[in-house]
Amino acid sequence: MSTIIEKIKDLKTKRNAVILAHNYQRGDVQDIADFAGDSLGLSQQAANTKADIIVFCGVHFMAETASILCPNKMILLPDENAGCPMANMITLKELKIKKSEHPNAKVVCYVNSTAAIKAESDICCTSSNAMKIVSSIPKEQEILFVPDKSLGGYVSSKLNRPMILWEGFCPTHHRILADHIIKLKAEHPNAKIVVHPECTPDVIALADHVASTTGIAKYCRETDAGEFIIGTETGILHRLKKENPQKVFYAITYLADCSNMKLINLEKVLWSLEDLVYQIKVPDDIAAKARIAIQKMLDLSQ
Repeated sequence: MSTIIEKIKDLKTKRNAVILAHNYQRGDVQDIADFAGDSLGLSQQAANTKADIIVFCGVHFMAETASILCPNKMILLPDENAGCPMANMITLKELKIKKSEHPNAKVVCYVNSTAAIKAESDICCTSSNAMKIVSSIPKEQEILFVPDKSLGGYVSSKLNRPMILWEGFCPTHHRILADHIIKLKAEHPNAKIVVHPECTPDVIALADHVASTTGIAKYCRETDAGEFIIGTETGILHRLKKENPQKVFYAITYLADCSNMKLINLEKVLWSLEDLVYQIKVPDDIAAKARIAIQKMLDLSQ
């Protein structure tokens, strides 16, 4: 395995490439990355990198976002089948119909969506900045939030801000059940419950803290508790254990495993750098429109 890692490092230098990995990736893929983080952090890294090639260890919409922000760079997704079920729950045709029903609504688009959906939206958000993005829109303005009803519902309840919610969701986070938490909490009464806002409202109601993956990592690092019950995709446990070796982490359920996120491994990262596959390039006309929505988000997230 060390030879694969050495080959990756060597090729990365030769090709002036940078490796970005999402917090839900396999542990060894996170470890080989130049930067591991959540969607917002990865977007910011992509926008600012001086590398010629970005190897994006995540899913398709993330590589698309990098392509939109870096039109002159080569974006590689090591497995072309790494998709996102939530992103597939909304089509351009469906969004246009909904917009025609609500012509005055501003479309706030969760970054977990295709480039075409971003291009048809007013502003993007991630789970870490959704509250800030929605708060930036005047209170009297109608909002259509796509495609995640769980994140949208959470933001709506926290801000007491009615929004039109699309019926999309993350199947991985919806496999986390309140019953799982109640059982684990009985076994570990001193553990803090930390969950992602893509979870269902009954799960969120039981949490001590709700945050993006980077927010979860920050909370677990800075909180005095020694035990944590974690409600998000299981890949985050690698980072949490690595950053907090003295603390104990329990996955609410190991069913919260995104098979798409786990498609990428070290061999595929190496092949990606060797053969320059699979290249993700968003068409210029779509990218130009989508870039406006993403840039508005980044400007508000400074």
